[in-house]
Amino acid sequence: MHNNPMLEMHPVDYTNAPYIIGQHDKMVAINATIEVDLLGQCCSESMGSKQWSGTGGQADFFKGANRSKGGQGFVTTPATAKRGNISRIVPILQPGAVVTTSKNDVDHVVTEFGVAKLRGRTARQRAQALISVAHPDFRGELTEAAQRMNLI
Repeated sequence: MHNNPMLEMHPVDYTNAPYIIGQHDKMVAINATIEVDLLGQCCSESMGSKQWSGTGGQADFFKGANRSKGGQGFVTTPATAKRGNISRIVPILQPGAVVTTSKNDVDHVVTEFGVAKLRGRTARQRAQALISVAHPDFRGELTEAAQRMNLI
């Protein structure tokens, strides 16, 4: 690394600056999350009020990818947790959950059941797209919850 002109070192306030990230065409941000609600809010730091990890650069990189010409952001999660007993796509986040990435910044949500495109979609379209990538065992109860919430 010493005196290597191909390597640049910068502080995090530069590397994670959405404006700087957005200057790179076709920027792709890929991050993991713990749970996603039917509007697309992502909790990637806590399980309810129990802290699990830190923010990292998730929100910054999604904002940067959204600014980037041709950029895209992907939030990934397995469809379930606890050996298939808990859906990671939920009607609302758990009480006390930290919203790491807002619904306005989430572009795509990916599970093993597909990709839900959220950016630019209505609340109804978001809920339908997220239900479609949830584990099939939970789609019925998610649909019922979405109906109670007047999303669909």
